[in-house]
Amino acid sequence: MSLRTKVEDFLYHEAELLDEWRLDEWLALFTEDARYVVPTTDLPEGDPSRNLVFVDDDIVALRGRVNRLKSRHAHREYPWSRTVRLITNVRVKEEGDEVLVRANFAVYRSRDPSGRWSHTHEYVGEYFYRLVRDGEGFRIRYKKATLQMEGLKEHGAVSIVV
Repeated sequence: MSLRTKVEDFLYHEAELLDEWRLDEWLALFTEDARYVVPTTDLPEGDPSRNLVFVDDDIVALRGRVNRLKSRHAHREYPWSRTVRLITNVRVKEEGDEVLVRANFAVYRSRDPSGRWSHTHEYVGEYFYRLVRDGEGFRIRYKKATLQMEGLKEHGAVSIVV
């Protein structure tokens, strides 16, 4: 099996875990020195140490995010949104002990806490990963989800993991 195929399978597995809200299993995909970043839409190349970003989590903050999303205290996500993730155009490059990955994504989120109507929001963009090998698979050392959108439209928030 080619490296690209293995990486694609890994990305599809990650998407499945998120779509099924199996957040503890998703969290286990990250290394202890991991970082997860979601820059703002107006500055996608921004540096989290100098610029405002939507998310800049190390593993400790990521654990807190997962615990909050699983609880009733995450009011924006209780009950949980339904999501479907599509991943395309996966590009892979080996660099030292890491596998650099770039991929396009679309996340469709349906949410209706009242049960009276359904509204779907789309989030589209690019993923950038630094993966490290872990046995036959991979773990995530770095993940950046860059939204390729002019803004967040009427929903105005990113309360799910993109």
